[in-house]
Amino acid sequence: MCDKHAATPPQEAQASRRRRIWELGHTCHCPLVGVSLPIGTLRKLVGKVTGGKVIADDYEIHVGAVSECGTRNRLSESLQKELERRYAVVIGRFRAARTTDGVAELWQAAVAGGDVAGAFWAGLTHPRCAPELEERMCRDLHMIQHQAGACVRADITRFNAVVEENGQLARELAKVQHRSAAVQLERTAEQERHAGMLMQLRAQLVNRDSTIDALRLELEGLREAIPDLPSRERLTQRLAQSDERERLLREQVAELRRELAQAQAQAQAQSPVRDDEPMQAAKVVEHVVRMPIRLAERSILCVGGRSGNVASYRTLIERAGAQFAHHDGGLEDNAGKLEASLAAADLVICQTGCISHSAYWRVKDFCKRTGKQCVFIENPSISSLQRGLEELTP
Repeated sequence: MCDKHAATPPQEAQASRRRRIWELGHTCHCPLVGVSLPIGTLRKLVGKVTGGKVIADDYEIHVGAVSECGTRNRLSESLQKELERRYAVVIGRFRAARTTDGVAELWQAAVAGGDVAGAFWAGLTHPRCAPELEERMCRDLHMIQHQAGACVRADITRFNAVVEENGQLARELAKVQHRSAAVQLERTAEQERHAGMLMQLRAQLVNRDSTIDALRLELEGLREAIPDLPSRERLTQRLAQSDERERLLREQVAELRRELAQAQAQAQAQSPVRDDEPMQAAKVVEHVVRMPIRLAERSILCVGGRSGNVASYRTLIERAGAQFAHHDGGLEDNAGKLEASLAAADLVICQTGCISHSAYWRVKDFCKRTGKQCVFIENPSISSLQRGLEELTP
């Protein structure tokens, strides 16, 4: 602080008028100019007053301004106006103080709050600012300047550390950005590769759909080119069914012939051969079919079997005195009628060799639930049916 030990001329605080800067003690000018006026503002005011460009350094400008504040001149008046304009709000707050103690309290509050530039000017120029308060304010500001210098040095140290840390972080950030750019390039290449694959797959899908549409049109054209195609398909299906029936009938005829041969052999073994041998063989067959069965007035449902044997099934059962009912097991008859036929029958014979799987399980489940007597026959021959009737005989 410049000239802090210079003598201060004694002067009494005015009763009501605030003091001007040239009316303050000389010891107040140095801290006032150094703290309350920024160096940039001070340089501008000095240049305006001198009417030229200031080439002196900051210290020289500060010392010259402090020396000019001791008298009333153009520079001191300019500094007075600038301080009044800059700290008008603080001056208004200090104007409310009516005593020296009130001014001191406002100054202490400003020191505690850390905003002393305006309070220093408003307090020094206050009409109730006594010399003792003026000296105390200068002392407080002197210590604040020392503390501020220490803080500045600490801030510079921290600033240098922050600059070093910022440089290190900047270098690390550059590395991370480099890696990120490389990853982004790889991802972009992968996305382009996936986009190419997606385009190929879409092209293949479009090609496949086009091929399907072309084949569908070709198929429709072929169907339209063949007259009565649905009828031909139905005829082909019926022909296949007829071939299957023919095969079953041939098997049935062969089995009947085997049974006839067995009956003839039994007849020859029991009696000598006579002229009426064919008639006797027929009687033997008829005897086999007419085995005594007590089924009178009972309804027997035959499920399945060969269609060519249905007439023989009917003859055998009606000769036993029972009523005959037949269901082919879902081959041609409606499968929905099977439940009604099972409910109407007293006894059930299921020929498992000529029946659909669905009908087989429906017959088995129905008889198990209702307790109705049922015999399952694997061979659709007449003799197998005869044995099934014998099992149903009470």
